[in-house]
Amino acid sequence: MTLQLYVGVDNDAQGGLTHLGRIVRDAWVFGILPETETCAGWDSARMQNLYEQVYAAWDPYAHLPSRLPENLREKHASLYAHAITTARSMGWDAELDKDD
Repeated sequence: MTLQLYVGVDNDAQGGLTHLGRIVRDAWVFGILPETETCAGWDSARMQNLYEQVYAAWDPYAHLPSRLPENLREKHASLYAHAITTARSMGWDAELDKDD
């Protein structure tokens, strides 16, 4: 069995707007990870643990950015706006990514 390691949000496909990239960004939003942590080299068990922490952090807000308190909503909007700009500059198209 080959151990698969995450490439890190900065090296992820689609400018980091993949499922794993979104988990990392959401961890930044909630302060679970510092924004300097890209998770490069993390194995699937560590990423699963991070996912569970992020999922629990979203739970009080019904997993909706619109329900976040103002400071978190602003941080979320800023992080994702930057990610979308980066992804689009790399050729990402949200219309082609509906199933991700």
